[in-house]
Amino acid sequence: MKRAILIAVAGLLVSGMASADTLDKADTAWLLTSTALVLFMTLPGLALFYGGLVGRRNVLSVLMQCFTIAGIVTFLWVIVQYSLAFSNGGALNQWVGGFGSAFLAGVTVDSLSGTAPETIFIAFQLTFAIITCALIVGGFAERMRFSAMVLFSVLWSLLVYAPVCHWVWGGGWLADMGFLDFAGGAVVHLTAGVAALVAAMVLGPRTGFPQKPMPPHSLPLTVAGAGMLWVGWFGFNGGSALAADGAAAMALLVTHVGASAGAMGWMAMEWIKFGKPSVLGVVTGMVAGLGTITPASGFVGPIGALIIGLAAGVVCFYATRIIKRVLVIDDSLDVFPVHGVGGSLGLLLCAVFVSAGLGGMGYADGMGMGSQLGVQAVGLLATAAWTALATWVILKVVGLITPLRVSEEDEIEGLDLTQHEERGYSR
Repeated sequence: MKRAILIAVAGLLVSGMASADTLDKADTAWLLTSTALVLFMTLPGLALFYGGLVGRRNVLSVLMQCFTIAGIVTFLWVIVQYSLAFSNGGALNQWVGGFGSAFLAGVTVDSLSGTAPETIFIAFQLTFAIITCALIVGGFAERMRFSAMVLFSVLWSLLVYAPVCHWVWGGGWLADMGFLDFAGGAVVHLTAGVAALVAAMVLGPRTGFPQKPMPPHSLPLTVAGAGMLWVGWFGFNGGSALAADGAAAMALLVTHVGASAGAMGWMAMEWIKFGKPSVLGVVTGMVAGLGTITPASGFVGPIGALIIGLAAGVVCFYATRIIKRVLVIDDSLDVFPVHGVGGSLGLLLCAVFVSAGLGGMGYADGMGMGSQLGVQAVGLLATAAWTALATWVILKVVGLITPLRVSEEDEIEGLDLTQHEERGYSR
């Protein structure tokens, strides 16, 4: 496969910037469905998943944060974030888009992006921006002041998500290098994971961590949310093909395989180490499998997905224990070890299993496993470095405007009451 062809296909699949002059109703219908599925991942999927994992005094605070982020990012996306991610940035186009599409200027009912209306491409990509920002909530859950969370989400969406999205999907420098990230291993999972880790370190641990046990208050809520995430992920990865075709079908298939393998891998590790598998472990492994297969979902086959998913279950299991027990960092809901490590693992393994000999779509002309692995590593390190630096600066700036975390008394009483004057449960 020629390098130019691969880059063109990847651009069409993930950025939707390829030109076309004919509306395809099947592609449009699939994108409409996928957009709803991806939003369903955040509301109610991620909200319930996270809500069940925190203490009963903080369940509403997590739900409130997820809902609020959906509104905040939507405002930003319409005003300027979409433009920064996907428009031409002129002299700075390698790094960030411009303001040509601010306030969605020029977008009409007849505007096309590929074979679908530009409006549905805008909405589809918006749901990715929403869930990325919402994932970070798990890093500072149960201790961040609501006003600080709002300001942080605004700045992070503009200064981290928009430029990284442009690098990979909007025609930036990583796209030019041939970086492979089908549906968000770097753009979504790595950025969210690194941001959550930095936030956890800057804010410090929850009161009582690590001596005091902090079990989930409602595993049934978490399992329900996990199931919604699993279903919604078919739109997340399958929809990133931007067409109702074989590529979308393969992405959907390998997504399911990766999720299943991740769940089984994590379950096996718990069974071996502790003698019994846990419900929390199997759903966490499933999410790890999904996050890890995401960057490779449009480039690998079922066998590659099986191995990637199993690797996710094992690697993310140990990453979680290292973060909490060795480094003693209170990443409350394991965002970095699941999404940051999982996304990184998927980006690197994509360079292996994209090989046609292993069932993948094949390397670009002049690229082999080694050179593709090098490109993936460059993209991974650059994304992690920029995210870490920018997130740290944003948190410090926000801290100058409003305190980042609640007082110890408010934390003990719970954020539901102290931040929102409400209770999740009457007794």
